[in-house]
Amino acid sequence: MATFHFELVSPEKLLYSGDVEAVVVPGAEGLFTVMKDHAPAMAVLKAGVVEIDETANKKTKLFVRGGFADVASGGLTILAEYSKPLAEFDAAQLAQEIKNAEEDLADAKTEEAKKTAAAKIDQLNELKSAVAA
Repeated sequence: MATFHFELVSPEKLLYSGDVEAVVVPGAEGLFTVMKDHAPAMAVLKAGVVEIDETANKKTKLFVRGGFADVASGGLTILAEYSKPLAEFDAAQLAQEIKNAEEDLADAKTEEAKKTAAAKIDQLNELKSAVAA
C-alpha cells in the first residue's frame, strides 16, 4: 500500500513522525481516514483515538484531546492540545478521574460548569473505552 508522511505534535513534544499507510482521525464532525493523495482538508479534533496504520501488521494508537488536523500535499499533521499513547494509561486511574468528574458535575452550580464537567466525563469515558479495547 502507498504511504504518506504523518506527524503528531503536542505542546510537549513530537509524538510521532514517519511514513504511514493510513491514519484514522477523531474529527469533531466524526471519524475520518486519511490515506495517500487525500484531498487537502483542515479539521477540528475532538477527544478520541488516533489510529496509525504504519504497515498492514503494525498499528499504533494515541489518545488526543482537542486540536487540529491538516491534510496537505505533504501529508497529514495533527497539532494536538494533549496526546499520550494508549498503552500509558492506567485503568484504575481513569476510573478515579471519571468518579471525580461525576462529583464535579453533581456539585456544579452554573450551566457552564455543568457543560464543562459533562464534556470531561464524555472524554474520559471515550478514553476508557479505547483503553479497554
